[in-house]
Amino acid sequence: MQQVNIFWFRRDLRLEDNAGLYHALKSNHPVLPIFIFDSNILDELEDKADRRVEFIHAALEEIQEKLVKTGSSLEVYHGKPADVYAILLKKYKIETVFTNHDYEPYALEREKLIGNLLKEHGAELKTYKDQVILEKEEVLKDDGKPYTVFTPYSRKWKAVLTDFHLKPYPTKKYFTNFFKQEAFKIPSLKEIGFEAVDQPFPSKNLNEELIKKYGEQRNFPGINGTSKLGVHLRFGTISIRQLATEAKELSETYLNELIWRDFYHCILWYFPQVGKGKAFKPEYDQIEWRKDKGEFDKWCEGETGYPIVDAGMRELNATGFMHNRVRMIVASFLTKHLLLDWRLGEAYFAKKLLDFDLAANNGGWQWAAGSGCDAAPYFRIFNPRLQTEKFDKDLKYIRHWVPELESFDYPKPVVDHEFARKRCLEVYGKALKK
Repeated sequence: MQQVNIFWFRRDLRLEDNAGLYHALKSNHPVLPIFIFDSNILDELEDKADRRVEFIHAALEEIQEKLVKTGSSLEVYHGKPADVYAILLKKYKIETVFTNHDYEPYALEREKLIGNLLKEHGAELKTYKDQVILEKEEVLKDDGKPYTVFTPYSRKWKAVLTDFHLKPYPTKKYFTNFFKQEAFKIPSLKEIGFEAVDQPFPSKNLNEELIKKYGEQRNFPGINGTSKLGVHLRFGTISIRQLATEAKELSETYLNELIWRDFYHCILWYFPQVGKGKAFKPEYDQIEWRKDKGEFDKWCEGETGYPIVDAGMRELNATGFMHNRVRMIVASFLTKHLLLDWRLGEAYFAKKLLDFDLAANNGGWQWAAGSGCDAAPYFRIFNPRLQTEKFDKDLKYIRHWVPELESFDYPKPVVDHEFARKRCLEVYGKALKK
């Protein structure tokens, strides 16, 4: 039986500058790289043309092309991780499985299960920091407690950061240490129950000019002012260290966005209940949310009669992307104007966003609802009309996604702004006085 160590790809789909892979390649046995299409996750996806699965599949094919040139191969499986590891343990003599940290509740349960299974066979699981720049205990208050407000967290983050944290891992030097074998056939999308949409994905090349102007352009959805690198960060097809190094040189505002990402991962780590449907501020679980499927459906379909909201939702439904400023507007509208539970919106975004990331998605939705850490006070309610005047005054973005805007076909507003504002303040006020 062949002696190997394994590198388990998850949300780190690249060979270059990959922390766990670097440590695996420097270990004492040939490294077998694997990926598991986890049926526990895929079985939950209703849309069998889910572009995220297609994105992962394309990234694996790119990795495989590079590995084959080294005389190695990725082994790709589809099934429950414990069943896959049972197969691998029969096929190989495994000493160590290397992988990178994940902070989500399901991933942690899965790690525990696989760690125990490996232990039974005299093997171990080792994990490394890779998808964030600073994590867990690296950014804590002076009393050792986690930060729950972004601004002091970001100050400490910048004080802690050194060149060491951004140093790339030189994996290429060790590519000869991959386990040598014939190319393993990657199952097709169809074989794992999915189909391709064949829409292009955002480029992973960093547009330096765009990043330089990010601070002044990022709030205007009608111009190409955001990097659209979210999906690449989500699945690790680019290195967060490389991106932060560039951002440090080019744009403080863009660097702050990466710090927000680290912050939300810390919140999820120290307060895992937020990833399981609980409000960060427990008193917000007392709010009596309305239940109105008709209004929720109108929000989902971009038929609310509020053009900036409808444009955002239509962009999301058509592309799997939504402009950052508009994400805040549509989330505020659902929770404050329609008074519908933020968890409904969080779940809808989780289904639709290419760059869906539990920590950031939950953080953003709880911020909008007022229930999160560092949240806007509940009485701050975005006025969609004023947001439009400020950020899309020429209606360039809105007209693109709502072409029937000035026709009789465009729906009347689902709710009056002033009425909705008053109702929201009353319902929130009542719940939070308890």
